Amino acid sequence: MPGEHEAVGAYVLGILDDAEATAFEAHLAGCDWCAQQLDELAGMEPMLAALADVPGSRSSPSIGESLSARPSPRLAERLVDEVAGLRARKRRRGLYLVAAAAALIVGGPLAVLAAGGGSDNGGMQAMGPAQAAFQTMSDKKTATDPTTRVTATVATEKKDWGTHAVLELKNVTGPERCSLVAVGKNGERETVTSWAVPGWGYGLPNAKDEEAKKPLYVHGGAAFSPNQIDHFEVMTFDGKKLVQVGE
Repeated sequence: MPGEHEAVGAYVLGILDDAEATAFEAHLAGCDWCAQQLDELAGMEPMLAALADVPGSRSSPSIGESLSARPSPRLAERLVDEVAGLRARKRRRGLYLVAAAAALIVGGPLAVLAAGGGSDNGGMQAMGPAQAAFQTMSDKKTATDPTTRVTATVATEKKDWGTHAVLELKNVTGPERCSLVAVGKNGERETVTSWAVPGWGYGLPNAKDEEAKKPLYVHGGAAFSPNQIDHFEVMTFDGKKLVQVGE
């Protein structure tokens, strides 16, 4: 019989003879470590058997050897180690998922569901992070350009690193590539964020496409503090100003 602590795998696989099994059970009654290992591997016999027969597995027996041929205790222990590793990785993945769920709960806006009419999910419509942040921010300024008719609302909040800005953009057609630019009181310009406008556009109230009726929400950051920003500009990549928000 293998060492008492090494007999867990052989016991799980049922390859100990009666005397060895009786001796192990007597040992098990006073050994918390073996009891924990046995509990970890409870119900895993099918996986152990499958691992033993998988070609290329580091625990695979030699050709012609299988569980039906009563593997050696050392092989049994290698199988147990592999299953224990698989279980440990599975537990870690579970913890990662729990941590991600907790982050969404603590993060607030990233997981917000807001009431909205006309949806197929009982009046509840999921918000993206930019839109959710926009709804919670109180410092907002809006402007409509008299020529382009593009309407923009910029919401801002002070951060230790500068300014977090969220843009709501309406009545813009595409295809186009645009940027939100923060212009400082000292004349310096910083690109807050950029995006592409698809052919159907954003925030067009008379659009046939439902997606085109929805405003665009994007967000980003600037190194300026809020009191250092003079205004914001929505610019196309070829240098056309679509709308200016602020002074």
